[in-house]
Amino acid sequence: MEIPTDKTEALAETFGTTTYDYEWAQPCEKVNIKELGSRVLPALYSLVFTVGLLGNVVVVVILAKYRRLRIMANIYLLNLAISDLLFLFTIPFWIHYVGHNEWIFGHFMCKFLSGFYYLGLYSEIFFITLLTIDRYLAIVHAVFALRARTVTFGVITSITTWVLAGLAALPEFFSHELQGDFGESVCSPLYPEDDMDKWKHFHALRMNILGLALPLVIMAVCYSGIIKTLLRCPNKKKNKAIRLIFVIMVVFFIFWTPYNLVILLSAFQRVFLDNNCEQNKQLDVAMQVTEVIAYTHCCVNPVIYAFVGERFRKYLRHFFQRHVAIHVGKHIPFLPGEKLERSSSLSPSTGEVEFSAVF
Repeated sequence: MEIPTDKTEALAETFGTTTYDYEWAQPCEKVNIKELGSRVLPALYSLVFTVGLLGNVVVVVILAKYRRLRIMANIYLLNLAISDLLFLFTIPFWIHYVGHNEWIFGHFMCKFLSGFYYLGLYSEIFFITLLTIDRYLAIVHAVFALRARTVTFGVITSITTWVLAGLAALPEFFSHELQGDFGESVCSPLYPEDDMDKWKHFHALRMNILGLALPLVIMAVCYSGIIKTLLRCPNKKKNKAIRLIFVIMVVFFIFWTPYNLVILLSAFQRVFLDNNCEQNKQLDVAMQVTEVIAYTHCCVNPVIYAFVGERFRKYLRHFFQRHVAIHVGKHIPFLPGEKLERSSSLSPSTGEVEFSAVF
């Protein structure tokens, strides 16, 4: 691997033979890494795709069916689920790419899918940050939040967030190209040769600033204020809320930090590490492992931001009883179909507050 800076470049360079930049160096053979990736990664990506698709589709269906989009935080939850689904849409193509070590989907799909991969990635992180700010306003500045947290404001900020995510991902739409490498077609960034290092540094810094450092700073500031407010105000559920806050921050840190640090090390390899074959191979393996971890975050989002809410669990139970259990119970004798039908006829209370936005 020469100096991988993102997913497709890492795949392209991992599944080939790369030469060093310095004189008299021998080619760095990576056959073992190639075989390991083609055996292990498709199964892991498929698991992430299946679990993430199921969880995020459930979130979209519940929000739409029970008309919970009249609350600003739930608008952000819907957009977060759409971001995850957009990200997940690209995974089947990467599964085929990793498994067959060749890009067969053409030049347009190379640019299109690479751009949408990063659009989903950045929009996911941005909407998580928006949800953090929304929680902060709802708890710390409750009076101001009553006026500001409207559906109109939620729609406007959501559109703005998508625009910002699009701008952050825009370079990927232009830089990725279908290229030939040792007789195989690869989809990877093609930077100007004279400025290649600068572009790789730009990509790594952009990912680490927009995708890790800035969100973590905002989370730390907002959740510190939330914890201080909850500790001052008597609340039977404040301990649970504080635990959830730490879970959100720790999960975000665990899932995204390794991936971003590997991207940073790869881009600045000449600065931080020795440019030798063994370290190139280690960075390849680290990129593969941390990518899978980062991918898994789109499966965790529905659990953290929706399923942990009592209201959401009530709506989910109601939906399951109404649309799944009753039909299954008609064909399976030992399931109490009639009882399920009577219980599912009771709609959730429409007067209850939002299910997950303010714990």
